[in-house]
Amino acid sequence: MTGFKTLFYKEVLRFWKVATQTLTAPVVTAMLYLLIFGHVLEEHVQVFPGVSYTGFLVPGLVMMSVLQNAFANSSSSLIQSKISGNLVFVLLAPISHWELFGAYVLAAMVRGLTVGAGVFIITVWFAKLSFVAPVWIILFALLGAAILGTMGLLAGIWAEKFDQLAAFQNFLIVPATFLAGVFYSVHSLPPFWQAVSHANPFFYMIDGFRYGFFGHSDISPFISFGIVSLFFLVVATIAVSLLKSGYKLRH
Repeated sequence: MTGFKTLFYKEVLRFWKVATQTLTAPVVTAMLYLLIFGHVLEEHVQVFPGVSYTGFLVPGLVMMSVLQNAFANSSSSLIQSKISGNLVFVLLAPISHWELFGAYVLAAMVRGLTVGAGVFIITVWFAKLSFVAPVWIILFALLGAAILGTMGLLAGIWAEKFDQLAAFQNFLIVPATFLAGVFYSVHSLPPFWQAVSHANPFFYMIDGFRYGFFGHSDISPFISFGIVSLFFLVVATIAVSLLKSGYKLRH
């Protein structure tokens, strides 16, 4: 496991060395979302009984930050290594495809969860939150970070230049995140967009995570957990298979 530990340490050190960009900036962005949407809609929207709109918004922003930053870490690391040419030194080392997968995804989870914790610490002062089911909070945070870390790995493997990676993020990750109920309940949407949201696995991550705080959700947390777990198995299987074959890495 020496190779795994070394690569994991390298990946964590990579984002930690530029913490202002990778950790502080996303927290500030989430804070701006909270101030703007909370100020505008606080008196006009109540999604769950007895829960203020700002309180409803906080878990969504935390989870959104976890997902986006987990994706950003693994995807940017891999594409930078490919373009700069130093990926060959990782591939030459005696590291199995499972160790590669574990190190990249685990480091992405660390970054995503660190940013999420920072967002929570800053935003929790603006709303009264309860912790009805903390186990669900932890489970969905871990699974969400693992899934987006894995998707970032897939994007980094597939992309050959930064433009392709940006397209993957801008046309898939960002829309899927914003259409997952971060700022609203899907029940407030027209039937067509409700169906679109229910086909979005990101929705189940955020909905289940929010259930852990309030005990209210649009879908049963058990159903959400099952869907999210299955989605993780699918993307993880694809990522491990691509790493094993060396697709766009060794050729």
